[in-house]
Amino acid sequence: MRITKIFILLTLVLGIGFWGCTKEQKTEAPIREQIIKDLVPPKAEVKSENFLVELNDLKVSTTVDITSKEIVETPRLNGGIKITNTSKDVLDIQAVTLEYLDGAGTPIAFSSGEKIAKVSPFWHALKPGEVLESTLYDLTIPRKAIKEKSLAKIEINLVYVSTPLKRENLTLSEKVE
Repeated sequence: MRITKIFILLTLVLGIGFWGCTKEQKTEAPIREQIIKDLVPPKAEVKSENFLVELNDLKVSTTVDITSKEIVETPRLNGGIKITNTSKDVLDIQAVTLEYLDGAGTPIAFSSGEKIAKVSPFWHALKPGEVLESTLYDLTIPRKAIKEKSLAKIEINLVYVSTPLKRENLTLSEKVE
């Protein structure tokens, strides 16, 4: 009698297990899609009194709702940057900031609720003729600039200390125990 109960219970458990495994499971289709577009032209060069700045491989990444085709997150800009010190002084670079302009030269504002990351910090001292290569990573672009296709120019602001740097060496004559 006991063996019969165990056999029936074992048969029920295995039957329920197999029946549960054979059910077709539905998977949901993604509701968002990431679109990456290259900026035209893909390479730009800007000269100033103290620097030569080259931007390359600039790409805009947007996350779009598949059904409504609306941009759901703040678009991001990624690419490479190459900064050359063309002055005769050591220049201490603090950051690179970007400003997005429309066809009339007016800055395109971020809407409320958008993430704002327009600064890429560097903190690097460049000697005369020295080159710094880095990446611009996840800097944000106003949604309006992409949605309305109003982006005409990107203004680069290089934040640096223009005076020659004076450094001192200090010697501690004390012992640490």
